Amino acid sequence: MSDLKLAGGWQWGLWGLVLCVLCTWCLGAPSPSPSPAASPGSKLRFRLAGFPRKHYEGRVEIQRAGEWGTICDDDFTLQAAHVLCRELGFTEATGWAHSAKYGPGTGRIWLDNLNCRGTERSVSECSSRGWGNSDCTHDEDAGVVCKDQRLPGFSDSNIIEVEEQHLQVEEVRLKSAVGGGRRPLPVTEGLVEVRLPGGWAQVCDQGWSAHNSRVICGMLGFPSERRVNAAFYRRLRKRAAKASAQRRGSRSRLLAQRQRHSFGLHGVACMGTEAHLSLCPLEFYHGNDTARCPGGAPAVVSCVPGSLYATANGQRKKQSSAQPRGEPRLRLKGGARPGEGRVEVLKGGEWGTVCDHKWDLQSASVLCRELGFGSAREALSGARMGQGMGPIHLSEVRCSGREASLWNCPHKNITAEDCSHAQDAAVRCNLPYTGVEATIRLSGGRSRYEGRVEVQVGGPGSPRWGLICGDDWGTLEAMVACRQLGLGYANHGLQETWYWDSGNVTELVLSGVRCTGSELSLGECAHHGTHIACKRTGTRFAAGVICSETASDLILHSALVQETAYIEDRPLHMLYCAAEENCLSRSARSANWPYGHRRLLRFSSQIHNLGRADFRPKAGRHSWVWHECHGHYHSMDIFTHYDILTPNGTKVAEGHKASFCLEDTECQEDVSKRYECANFGEQGITVGCWDLYRHDIDCQWIDITDVKPGNYILQVVINPNFEVAESDFTNNAMKCNCKYDGHRIWVHNCHIGDAFSEEANRRFERYPGQANNQIV
Repeated sequence: MSDLKLAGGWQWGLWGLVLCVLCTWCLGAPSPSPSPAASPGSKLRFRLAGFPRKHYEGRVEIQRAGEWGTICDDDFTLQAAHVLCRELGFTEATGWAHSAKYGPGTGRIWLDNLNCRGTERSVSECSSRGWGNSDCTHDEDAGVVCKDQRLPGFSDSNIIEVEEQHLQVEEVRLKSAVGGGRRPLPVTEGLVEVRLPGGWAQVCDQGWSAHNSRVICGMLGFPSERRVNAAFYRRLRKRAAKASAQRRGSRSRLLAQRQRHSFGLHGVACMGTEAHLSLCPLEFYHGNDTARCPGGAPAVVSCVPGSLYATANGQRKKQSSAQPRGEPRLRLKGGARPGEGRVEVLKGGEWGTVCDHKWDLQSASVLCRELGFGSAREALSGARMGQGMGPIHLSEVRCSGREASLWNCPHKNITAEDCSHAQDAAVRCNLPYTGVEATIRLSGGRSRYEGRVEVQVGGPGSPRWGLICGDDWGTLEAMVACRQLGLGYANHGLQETWYWDSGNVTELVLSGVRCTGSELSLGECAHHGTHIACKRTGTRFAAGVICSETASDLILHSALVQETAYIEDRPLHMLYCAAEENCLSRSARSANWPYGHRRLLRFSSQIHNLGRADFRPKAGRHSWVWHECHGHYHSMDIFTHYDILTPNGTKVAEGHKASFCLEDTECQEDVSKRYECANFGEQGITVGCWDLYRHDIDCQWIDITDVKPGNYILQVVINPNFEVAESDFTNNAMKCNCKYDGHRIWVHNCHIGDAFSEEANRRFERYPGQANNQIV
């Protein structure tokens, strides 16, 4: 009985504490960390609003106490988007939007500084500033992009779909007005067609302007528009009218049928700065409109492709001559596809990033067009394409949309206190449709992200599909395949597959495929041609891939190398284990062991993972190699290359480092360690963490015993054999200037290989880029 009393007393004490907290809140005290409900038993309702959007994306609006409101994008994360998408009946979020991408809302801003773990059952369990407590404007309304997959058994009684007061233009396309054979892709000129809820329709050309054409071309992935040959289309319309009247021959009837007009839109009046046609003033025809576009004709648009998509030789020459000469001052890094990535700008001979303060679609569209793409599809904040290194050059970029370059837009120069690399801006640009994704597919995989690679050898529309020989198939080839499939990055390139044979595709149609990793499709990679040479045949040895929407990105801390470099003369009797692991130069084999010494250039390596996925060894623990001498496992045979090069690129000394312990030595303050080598633990580097190889451990050196005094280049390359996929391999090399007088060494000017301008690199060295790992 006493135990029951004790339990009952504890329970009543807990309820008293709860009632006390509730009373304190009712009296107006500051709200606790979780966002409190409006009143006991109150219910929140959710909806997606705004335009342009699809049914699974939009501005998030919450109804509380009978009033609809929005959420501020301050501190908004993908974890918060996950919670909100589940509230809306979807399984998860695939992205989120800031700066009122779907248009500004109205009414209250219910939540600000929303902070969710991602596992909460309701947004009310997340922390925030409290309901209705915000210092934002509706220009900062947050939106979400949910996965188009509903929660099983979800009751949507708490979801209200916005009843838009206007129709939406969901998509646009150009339809060629000229028949005859297969047209080359991308289509750059044709009749403008818009997809409405009822299907595709044409646009009346009355009042049509170059500004309208600019918006259309931007949506279709083209940087600019050009004048249409109006006389040609007038002749074409007359010919079609004549064919319709005469009705002679099947070809005439087809031409007449092709020219029938179905107008759905008129009165388009864009300013030319809009990122989407739906943002322009326009009018829709309604079902009871009898006279549509009287005296007018279908709008026709002609676009200028960027240099990456200019197919004809004449177009390519014209495009390249129109572009400014010299090195570009803008680039995108870390993206899986063309036209997406972290924004980097060149200033003072050094590449740096852009802070996401006030970063929006207008500014992002200026950048995209300058790089030869269309308008921006998304302006991303919060280092959504990984963090950069080095300086942050610009902040609060505010473009009107008319500028020819991002550098022409008002902006602020930045100090270290204003922004961090966790706020690096990124972008996804609209791209032209090239049809390459229709010539490749995956089969037999457990999800759409993996499987055996099948390619269409005759191009789009060809009935015969075939396999690729798995010989020499690796990460670079898999990167191109995943890019062509639109599935992001490559996790693995598989030379041997055990996938289920889901079809009757058994013939090998490609072999010897070798890619650099930058190609848009496998068709651009080198291969054997029509002659198939494959050592191992059969579907089991066909090439396969595992793709992923995220990838790691390793970068060496170059300043630490410069700070810690020194020379040590180490006795041979202390180098037996190092010799066993091939950490000494070749001349050490003929040394008088155990007498004498080797001269070693030592330095520390601190390797950061600034990507969006953990860096994991390609091989699992079951295949790691145990090294008895040092008493540890090697998860990768070669993790880094260390080289001493002459200024003209000749290698005079080399070293390498096996990954005997990939682990999280330290992490950013908001990141927890996940990998530790002790007790045969899992190896890897977590996003936001770094692995430190101190200068005083074995093999953390280059054997320079045979190097003569002179000026040299120290080069360190991480993941040199591309064993593990990364979002960006161009930043894996670090270089330093070295001066060696035979006794001492000076290491200076250490930097990541692509951190400087081309001119600065030419001053630094007289050879182009990274050399191979063979001593000349």
